[in-house]
Amino acid sequence: MVKILIVDDEPAILMSLEFLMKKNNYHVFIARNGAEALEIAKKEQPQVVLLDIMMPDVDGYEVCRQIKSDPILKETKIVFLSAKSKDADIAKGLETGASLYLTKPFSTRDLLNKVKSLMENQGPHE
Repeated sequence: MVKILIVDDEPAILMSLEFLMKKNNYHVFIARNGAEALEIAKKEQPQVVLLDIMMPDVDGYEVCRQIKSDPILKETKIVFLSAKSKDADIAKGLETGASLYLTKPFSTRDLLNKVKSLMENQGPHE
């Protein structure tokens, strides 16, 4: 079962994404801030992280950088989900190592299809 970590400081988004991913047979972990996300990522080694950028402690860019610089986690697929929609924000997200950058609001069906596609294009994991 694919492990997915959802990181957002907005409870409604966490709940809806958690429901969506569990319904589609993903093993879901939840983090409400960047520090918690890094802790869970190191412990659980998810294949995918759905990551908000604007969070109160460690921002999504830094979480992405730290995950990508960890030898054990560097193959983790990062999907930014952010209200920041300027080209510069998107470019920065992709430069830090994200596989995808979706702007809020986004279609949950589109998100699900993109996550499935990321998993299909990935080699064996574990």
